[in-house]
Amino acid sequence: MTDGPYFDDLTVGETLPRAPAVTIGPGETALYQAVTGDPLAISLSTPLAEAMTGEPGAVVNPALVLQVSIGQSTVATRRVIANLFYRGVRLLRVVRPGDTLTTTVEIRGLRENARRPDRPPRGTVLLGIRTVDQEGRVVADYERCPMLPLRHDAETGHADDLGSASGPLDLESWRDSVPTWDLSGLPEPDPWEQGATRVDQMRDTVSDALALVRLIQNQAAAHRDPAQGQGGRRLVYGGHTIGLAQASLVRLVPSTATVLGWHSCDHTGAVFEGDLLECRTTLDDELPAGGGRLLAFTVLVEAERDGDRHAVLDWKPVLWSR
Repeated sequence: MTDGPYFDDLTVGETLPRAPAVTIGPGETALYQAVTGDPLAISLSTPLAEAMTGEPGAVVNPALVLQVSIGQSTVATRRVIANLFYRGVRLLRVVRPGDTLTTTVEIRGLRENARRPDRPPRGTVLLGIRTVDQEGRVVADYERCPMLPLRHDAETGHADDLGSASGPLDLESWRDSVPTWDLSGLPEPDPWEQGATRVDQMRDTVSDALALVRLIQNQAAAHRDPAQGQGGRRLVYGGHTIGLAQASLVRLVPSTATVLGWHSCDHTGAVFEGDLLECRTTLDDELPAGGGRLLAFTVLVEAERDGDRHAVLDWKPVLWSR
């Protein structure tokens, strides 16, 4: 279905045809690094990755793993109007260069939006997404909520409760996600008081948005065709903003071993090529775990554009740090 799917093409419980499998090699990791500049140490240094994990070979940045997974999930969102939120994002195993990822997308809920005379009808979809490697081992599992147009004007009657972007954070529930690694090669942690907010002084300009979209096989027309975006402008894929936000977070926490997942992620506004992003990061919770620390943050991102500032991201990652 190259022209869709549209909201009214979908059925709850349906599993969509899979996108092509993607092998993550050195070319993919290099291009992703060029786009985001993420300083996550374990994905930059093979000797450090081997010393930390006790296994041979490099480690793929967990953000790139999720970017590929999200790109494969766009079999459901070629006609996306907006991506609203992600929730319960868990990375369940390490991905190494040469691993091949395949993603399954299930329709878990449908809710038609209220009709308005100033716009075509649209609806919101809850997607269940699971990504496995070449041996069938689960790599990532999460839910995603995009908004799609209807193909026809007839009302669908879909009114499922899709829930909210996030509920209460239970950091204890993340203990099972902590790997058994040696963190001694990472920098000493910088004390950060719970509830304190830090602003990353390195603001970053959004660039090479099409390169990232093509790299991860993202099929959403709004990220490629200005006529399908907003006001004749091509929308930047939301994961691009998340990638730059993770790079900012790791700059603030250089003792980061890995990002274990996202409690939630809410796209609060559109991003366009050339926007200047600023990240404000608050430590929400901390828990000792596995010889290191589980850290839960809220990262709020604003985009500066034409002299104005716009809230664009409310991201709640969970990471493991020395």
